[in-house]
Amino acid sequence: VSTSRLQLAAFALGTVGWILCTISMGLVEWRVWHVNNTTVISSGIAWVGIWKVCFISYLHISPGYKEQFCHKFSGYESSIPHEIYAAQGLLLIAMFLGLLGLTATIFALRNIYMGIIHKTLITRFFLVAGFFYILAGLCVLIPVSWNFYSVTHNQSIAFPPSYYMPSSPAAQEAGAAIPIGIVAVILLLLSGTFSLSYRFPVTANTTMTG
Repeated sequence: VSTSRLQLAAFALGTVGWILCTISMGLVEWRVWHVNNTTVISSGIAWVGIWKVCFISYLHISPGYKEQFCHKFSGYESSIPHEIYAAQGLLLIAMFLGLLGLTATIFALRNIYMGIIHKTLITRFFLVAGFFYILAGLCVLIPVSWNFYSVTHNQSIAFPPSYYMPSSPAAQEAGAAIPIGIVAVILLLLSGTFSLSYRFPVTANTTMTG
């Protein structure tokens, strides 16, 4: 049990990383656009996520009544950057891989703490968990890096007219989802490293199977 403390930490870090990955995926605040024309986007700020775009408008119900207007990226639209659809898939894969990593870690830790000494099985499950965590972290890193690059280079998107969005902002900044995603990447990669570092203890009094 004393030799698996790092792996217990890996489980804790992996759990938090997986939760943060899920949170970042659900947030719309990936890229914050500042626009000059406030006719429709009343607050002058729009949020560009990987599933939808949103902004505050006063026009859709009645003057003076604030409403959040959102438009989902439904199906495939050629004007929407392919990276957005790739980010959707990568984050879903990351969530699934992270869950598999947590499951493998739970199984290995269960064997250790219940005294089920099976060297090959325990080692392999930690190894598999480590690879799942690292792959999940890389899957999160790609959309986070792309969105951060898009923000720093103030890249535009040719939205269809139905989105009521300008094709380019006056300025833009990173939304809350990006730092949350960065922390998720760090925790998942750390978790994977800790899991891969496991070495089954060999003592004279230990009977090993496998």
